[in-house]
Amino acid sequence: MRYPLLLLLALCWAGTVQALDLTTQSLVASGYATSKVTSAPFDRKLILAAKDDAAAFVTSASVLRGAHLQAALERLRETHPKLHASDLELAQAILVQ
Repeated sequence: MRYPLLLLLALCWAGTVQALDLTTQSLVASGYATSKVTSAPFDRKLILAAKDDAAAFVTSASVLRGAHLQAALERLRETHPKLHASDLELAQAILVQ
């Protein structure tokens, strides 16, 4: 009986490690996007105007996409073509501004 319990514990631990790894990847990606947004020369008014839309976008699991957020995302992608961040990561970065 001890071996099935040990196997179950090992599988649970492996799942936890994998979940932590995915969380870490998400944090690193969000941190990268935030650093690019904060260090980039861009129109602060555009970013500030997009904050409410970014909050709605993040809390709605990327469903609600307002005009201000869309304009800010397009501007960020135009000015930083090498920035490979998702819309969600950029919206999160906008929120911390």
